[in-house]
Amino acid sequence: MTLDETMKLLASKGTEQTRKTHRRHGAPEPMFGVKIGDLKPIVKQIKGDQALAMQLYATGNSDAMYLAGLVADGSKMKRAELERWVKGATWHMISGCTVPWVAAEHPDAIEIALKWIDSPKEPIAVAGWATLSNVVTTTPDEKLPMKQIGMLLDHVVKTIHKSPNRVRYAMNNFVISCGTYVAPLADKAVAAAKKIGRVEVDMGQTDCQVPDAERYILKSRRGLPVAPKRKTTRC
Repeated sequence: MTLDETMKLLASKGTEQTRKTHRRHGAPEPMFGVKIGDLKPIVKQIKGDQALAMQLYATGNSDAMYLAGLVADGSKMKRAELERWVKGATWHMISGCTVPWVAAEHPDAIEIALKWIDSPKEPIAVAGWATLSNVVTTTPDEKLPMKQIGMLLDHVVKTIHKSPNRVRYAMNNFVISCGTYVAPLADKAVAAAKKIGRVEVDMGQTDCQVPDAERYILKSRRGLPVAPKRKTTRC
């Protein structure tokens, strides 16, 4: 499919009700208002078309950008391309989901994420923490820089409550990911969650809530010491 064909297909799937929902969550124009479930059949049609994924993201259309993250292979992206993606993220679903999905697949994912979490720009810092969450969720423990990840947990404990709004949400998710999927840091993450306590995040005009990290970790493990690693974090 060409870019024009894909954009026309996206437009045909959009509804005003979904546009209203996306706006409440912070999505800016332009967008068609396509439900995530309606994107899945399109993904099947264009999966593997890396060039098209890059074109979709460059449109600046919220639906097309989200679709791009479902299609692109981050391991094939250059660091400069990832930098363009993170700098072009238009709202938190793009900075917190789309960009981290592909960044976590890059061979230098942790190095890239560590640079991003230090950014004074909230969306970029969000992308950094979300990328780290994706990495620990999908990467075998023996391939993780465990000492470094443990130090990041300590950093979250010390800084989360004075960090920018959406960064707090992403940091909280990082603690959850470590406690759920990283066996050597499982207890440390739970202890960090207890120290952190309740995390306040302004979620805008939505009913979304910030998960209690300790409870979420224990629930996600389903009675196991840790949950099995996931093959992907895309949804």
